[in-house]
Amino acid sequence: MIRDKSKDRPVQANLPKGVIAIAPPSFRRERALIKRGIWPVAGCDEAGRGPLAGPVVAAAVVLDPKRIPKGIDDSKRLTPERREELFEQICSTASFAVAFAPPARIDRDNILRASLWALKRAVQALPDMPKHVFVDGRDKLDTGCDCDAVIGGDGLVMSVAAASIVAKVSRDRLMCKLAQDCPGYGFEQHKGYGVPEHLEALDRLGPSVHHRRFFAPVIAARAKHEGMPIDNLLAAAPVTEAIEISVGAG
Repeated sequence: MIRDKSKDRPVQANLPKGVIAIAPPSFRRERALIKRGIWPVAGCDEAGRGPLAGPVVAAAVVLDPKRIPKGIDDSKRLTPERREELFEQICSTASFAVAFAPPARIDRDNILRASLWALKRAVQALPDMPKHVFVDGRDKLDTGCDCDAVIGGDGLVMSVAAASIVAKVSRDRLMCKLAQDCPGYGFEQHKGYGVPEHLEALDRLGPSVHHRRFFAPVIAARAKHEGMPIDNLLAAAPVTEAIEISVGAG
């Protein structure tokens, strides 16, 4: 793949028929703001909206335009080993902050509101308050500065991609520590996602203090181990809560 510098976008070259090149994130949006005198510019993203256990972890990152680590990409496109390498490089060259929305807040507010709360706290925790923020997703943040919500931003905006790496690695490391606190669930392997091994352990052991009480498989396990009707537990769930099984990473 080569790049058309005049338009800052990829050009497919010598690719097999039917193969579509996926462009890495670019620093184009941040650079345009810098040219207008707008700085600092932050990117933010979260990890862990889908799991059944553990917190949502949000990160905000302000990249140093002169020291951007090579290879930054959407964390989902990277191997765990490469994420770890880039995490260390980002943290040593950029300004960053991390915030956590624990299961108790998710239970109280619902997963979307808890995620936005964590994202806002991450931005506000940066050493210098940014003048502009890019956030992955559909929802803008009320941080007191200009904010652009970019759908698929972790694959488009360099600063958001960097934040996705910081959030993902921070959460994965935390889940490995929680696995030591609550052995038997396999948190160190699946990081709290609803894979078959996790569902089996949840059914056998019942929910831990780290589980999200109003996600459907957790409700089912609570009903079994607490001897309560599922309808009674569902009635206590926050409005618009997503009670679905999510498998995978992100």
